[in-house]
Amino acid sequence: MRTAKFRIGQVVRHRIYPFRGVIFDVDPTFSNTEEWWNAIPEDVRPRRDQPFYHLLAENEETEYVAYVSEQNLEPDLTGEPVRHPQVEEIFEEQNDGSYVPRSVEMH
Repeated sequence: MRTAKFRIGQVVRHRIYPFRGVIFDVDPTFSNTEEWWNAIPEDVRPRRDQPFYHLLAENEETEYVAYVSEQNLEPDLTGEPVRHPQVEEIFEEQNDGSYVPRSVEMH
């Protein structure tokens, strides 16, 4: 099994499409539906045997959740905060622009 290249809380951007986001979960290999898989055009469909990342994502128009293969991500070095509305619920922003998960208090 491969080690994930990116970590939870890291801000990344898509290599091809104009969106970025913060990673909130990682699957060691593809773990989505066949319907999702088959919706990707075959000529750009990524391999299944690599980490896939769940992102709180944004583009110029909107915020959403994205599921992206490792081969299609690269670090986002802008230092700009991610504006997705769920970021503050899940993470605390660090001085370097990365995020760490908020601690969960048990009652």
